[in-house]
Amino acid sequence: MTDVSTPGLPPTVRAEEDKVLPAVVYGLYLLGFASCAATTIVGLIVAYANRSTAGPINESHYTFAIRTFWMTIGWFLIGAMMTLFGGVLSIILIGIPVLLAGIFILGTVGVWFAVRCGVGIYYLARGEAYPRPRTWLI
Repeated sequence: MTDVSTPGLPPTVRAEEDKVLPAVVYGLYLLGFASCAATTIVGLIVAYANRSTAGPINESHYTFAIRTFWMTIGWFLIGAMMTLFGGVLSIILIGIPVLLAGIFILGTVGVWFAVRCGVGIYYLARGEAYPRPRTWLI
């Protein structure tokens, strides 16, 4: 496949990479919502196993997926601990704000995870590398 980027210059050859395995990783991540995160761990293993042998486009998607997993785990643990301690302390009414903050963090992390997977799928479907795979946001 050739891609003519600028008129008057010779066409550049664009290498096509297989999109199946990064798509499988994103699919397993999203399926983790229904399977209590069991498939998410399988997706993480697939991403780690294929990142070193992948081309530049797929490597950016694997890096993005791996960072998404670990950041989600970190924020999930923070939200879960806040919810747990806030729930215990809400017996004496002092923990209600902590409980609500923990629940908010858990909900936000779930939406953030789904949006990051969706954006990754978008770039993958276009055949592009993820532009900022090491970012915290999207």
